Amino acid sequence: MTLSRTVRSTVVTAALLSASALTFPASAEAAPLPPACQEALLTTLDKFPVADFTVPDKVQSGALEEFGSLSEADQGAFTEKACAAWNNWATRNGQAVATDLDTRYRNAAGPVCNKFTTSAIGTLKKYAPNVPAETRELEKVAKKVWQNVMGKLAVEATNADCRKAYNGVKTGW
Repeated sequence: MTLSRTVRSTVVTAALLSASALTFPASAEAAPLPPACQEALLTTLDKFPVADFTVPDKVQSGALEEFGSLSEADQGAFTEKACAAWNNWATRNGQAVATDLDTRYRNAAGPVCNKFTTSAIGTLKKYAPNVPAETRELEKVAKKVWQNVMGKLAVEATNADCRKAYNGVKTGW
């Protein structure tokens, strides 16, 4: 759950979900994450104190799987500079982002999958343009993860409303 919330928060930034939530699995050849990235993974959830916004279990497990299979090139986006910029932005903007996520979540109709997609994509579109330029490579990775997870869920969902919700946001923000 912590990993998916980091993904969610990462997605919410440059990837806010990113985002969220989420220890970062890396391949055996990958270098350890820089200290600022380790901090981001450990503290992002605290910086986005949502009360109602919920990430469905299937989104969480899909995001974990995607992050676990990132290429070395994608893992290279997790630099000290990018993560430090993310940490600073999240500290300054986390409460506003969390409030926006919660409000959108409460106001969205339908099952949890629709409430999640509606609130996440709305918040991403609102806040992603304000995330520091130093995080753009992180955002590219978060978008890739988002697109892969939403694409898979759009195909695999057994509930028609969820298939529609995931399909509607799979291209990202």
